[in-house]
Amino acid sequence: MENSQFNCNFLTIFCFVLENLCHVLPALPHGSYHCSDGVSEGSRCDYTCASGYQIEGDRSRICMEDGLWSGAEPVCVDVDPPKIQCPTSRVKFAEPEKLTAVVYWGRPQVKDTADGVITRVTLRGPEPGSEFPEGEHVIRYTAYDQAHNRASCKFIVKVQVRRCPILSPPLHGYITCSSAGNNYGANCEYLCEGGYERQGPASRVCLFSQQWAGTPATCTRMKINVNMNSAGGFIDQFFEKQRLLIISAPSSSDRYYRLQSSALQSANCGFEQRQVVVVELVGEEPNEVGRVREQQLSHDLIEQIRQALHMTRSYFNMVLLDKYGVDRERYRDPIGSDEIFTYIDTYLLSSQEMTQLEAKRENCE
Repeated sequence: MENSQFNCNFLTIFCFVLENLCHVLPALPHGSYHCSDGVSEGSRCDYTCASGYQIEGDRSRICMEDGLWSGAEPVCVDVDPPKIQCPTSRVKFAEPEKLTAVVYWGRPQVKDTADGVITRVTLRGPEPGSEFPEGEHVIRYTAYDQAHNRASCKFIVKVQVRRCPILSPPLHGYITCSSAGNNYGANCEYLCEGGYERQGPASRVCLFSQQWAGTPATCTRMKINVNMNSAGGFIDQFFEKQRLLIISAPSSSDRYYRLQSSALQSANCGFEQRQVVVVELVGEEPNEVGRVREQQLSHDLIEQIRQALHMTRSYFNMVLLDKYGVDRERYRDPIGSDEIFTYIDTYLLSSQEMTQLEAKRENCE
């Protein structure tokens, strides 16, 4: 018989054929094979891989007449990427008085057909618990299995800032606000220009409902109380509100007084912008006159102011008080309004007052 060997026992009448057999193929990791005729010559074995794996090498082998298998043993290669599930996208509101929010989330779950649970993942973006500014932020995670198959996912962290309508400053006043000015939790304080007093709430807060608490404040012209029993009471009403320029002269016909009055006549706008009130103490008893704006001061109050500020009625003299009632400068001779303005602008104005002055300077020109 062809491709067979004869082995006969001459002591008997029997004779049988020895066929060529191949060795049993080893098991294929992550796969299997099926043979048409076992390990007999001519048997064909076809390889298949488990789900998620792909054959690399010969897909089938044949048992040859020399007892060897054709080709080489294939391998099943992992081609299935891991399955990764990111946290869900989320929206967070900024915290009170902030434009940011702290956002937390859990690590993504990663499973792989071959490797099971994968714990090593790479984050692209801020860590959980980070402080995120307003806007949308894309967070990406990437994982690899041992065969270097890649899987990735992403989700969005969106930070929203709740805002109230922008407040309008009152006439003859302005507003200073904390944080960004109109975000949730911001506190806005109403302030009035010199010579004006606030009517209404001192401040308002932007609520979560995106509405302002309370009602708007207004600024009304300061009412000067001349019915005071003491110089201290009269001066204290201007505390942190206005500066005082107090003029004392022996009579309305005094040459220095007339020169000073002439110099100040065209300076009312500049004094108002610099929050200065002019007080005049003119004459001697019983004909002395004290006035502030259109109001008259009593003789007793005139005398107390002169004594408190050490101002004589014997000759022209003038004193400039700051908003805290402190004596800042004295004059024995008439002085031009520009010189007074220069001194106030240089030494007495706050940065806020200087900004307001620059914005309104043209109104006096």
